[in-house]
Amino acid sequence: MGETHNHDHHHNHNHQPPPVQAVAPPVMPLGSARGPLFPPAEQLLQLHYCIHSNPSWPQTVLLAFQHYIVMLGTTVMIATILVPQMGGGPGDKARVIQSLLFTSGVNTLLQTLFGTRLPTVMGPSFAYIISALSAINDLSDGNFRSEHERFEHTMRAIQGSLIVSSFINIILGYGQAWGNLSRFFSPVVITPLVCVVGLGLFGRGFPQVGDCIEIGLPMLILLVISQQYMQRVHPVAQSILERFALLLCIGLIWAFAAILTVAGAYNHVKERTQLSCRIDRSFLLSSAPWIKVPYPFQWGTPIFRASSVFGMMGAALVSSAESTATFYAASRLAGATPPPAHVVSRSIGLQGLGQLFDGFFGAVVGHTASVENVGLLGLTRVGSRRVVQISTAFMIFFSIFGKFGAFFAQIPLPIFAAIYCILYGIVAAIGISFIQFANKNSMRNIYVLGISLFLGISIPQYFVMNTDIAGHGPVGSPAGWFNDILNTIFSSPPTVATIVGTFIDSTLEARHSIDDRGVPWLAPFQRRKGDSRNDEFYSYPLRINEYIPSRFL
Repeated sequence: MGETHNHDHHHNHNHQPPPVQAVAPPVMPLGSARGPLFPPAEQLLQLHYCIHSNPSWPQTVLLAFQHYIVMLGTTVMIATILVPQMGGGPGDKARVIQSLLFTSGVNTLLQTLFGTRLPTVMGPSFAYIISALSAINDLSDGNFRSEHERFEHTMRAIQGSLIVSSFINIILGYGQAWGNLSRFFSPVVITPLVCVVGLGLFGRGFPQVGDCIEIGLPMLILLVISQQYMQRVHPVAQSILERFALLLCIGLIWAFAAILTVAGAYNHVKERTQLSCRIDRSFLLSSAPWIKVPYPFQWGTPIFRASSVFGMMGAALVSSAESTATFYAASRLAGATPPPAHVVSRSIGLQGLGQLFDGFFGAVVGHTASVENVGLLGLTRVGSRRVVQISTAFMIFFSIFGKFGAFFAQIPLPIFAAIYCILYGIVAAIGISFIQFANKNSMRNIYVLGISLFLGISIPQYFVMNTDIAGHGPVGSPAGWFNDILNTIFSSPPTVATIVGTFIDSTLEARHSIDDRGVPWLAPFQRRKGDSRNDEFYSYPLRINEYIPSRFL
């Protein structure tokens, strides 16, 4: 096209050129001759199933089971960290895992039906660990007849804190405050926010693979080769390996770990290596009950202690920030539009109700949207909501039938860490993709992006490095409750990225650079009626809309 234009121009240079040809040829961007330009795409076209479309039932059930296995890693990890500190034995740990699974199942089902309606699994949150450790530390010097009594007493104190602090999220969510905060977001803020929700978890990736390198590293290599490279071998292999390679790899490496255990490879190694590598060190299978239905106040009546409530309030805020980032990532991987402000609000309100439920049923921590399960949407390219809803059936089933649940809970943690190396990376990369809707060449945007990304990882790293086993962090004022709140908030990468990014983006030349920030693209999605697709993705199921007052929608 450029050549013919030039040719015509030379041809007409003697007489008066027509007005059209007097216009200078458009300046082509540098590098356009060397390859295609990729315009911004609102939806990922390579997803096999988006939020509404569903795979066949056998595939749906298998994919749902895969979601259950992936969320199990965090559940077991949290129980492994907290229960021994509280004075609980293997039987208590098995019951805590059952309670966490049960509350995860109920929370996930509520979120997919009445919350965001996105395919996000609600898993136990690490944000609550500092507050839980603080409660454990407060009660560690009490006069208890046995360690088990100390465990139950601590559990009741944590339950009370969860119940009281849940009202923070209920008020922020259903009072629309959280959604109004999300209106300050632009693609320049969402990019570092979603990035650090993946990258900020680097400590749960390779550092934990290294705890048992002979199991973790083969898992990582095998997963990359089988899930990505081997699917190119044959068309039939493609659909099977792309979606189910994760389950096959876990089975193979778990069997390999069992062979090493039985062969005596870990008989004379350090205790920590045995805990990471052996498959019989958790004693869960022998101590788990065959059938036990979790019920409210199963550890006893909650104890309300002001000192631990404030720390949990900080954790509730952190879990909201983490969930919001995860919801943005999930919307992109499910082929939906970014969640509007009223959807973000109601999902955080529902997360508060979920935390209230956690407190009643004796979960040891509150819940947040699971980052690894959103990464799994990108790995399998199946963003179907039904798959996640079916996975709740597995969570609830395995929480009631304890022996079966304990069987899968024995998978060594380095296997999960190897999976996280890939899944967290996918979520971080999805965060990077949001920058396409803003001006990528604006120096102002580069500044906001850089400072949010770096501080979002660097500040929490400082807080984590200076936090001891009892949950005491760098903030050391005389008021313990104040310390807990600040230490919890600043130990969370997404929370720090939200604070830094939103503040700088909203105050630094915000009015003059509205177009550069990508606000015109995001603003319609944030309003209830701003985009015609909002209702399609986020409206309530069936005809519930007709019966709920509009202020609660």
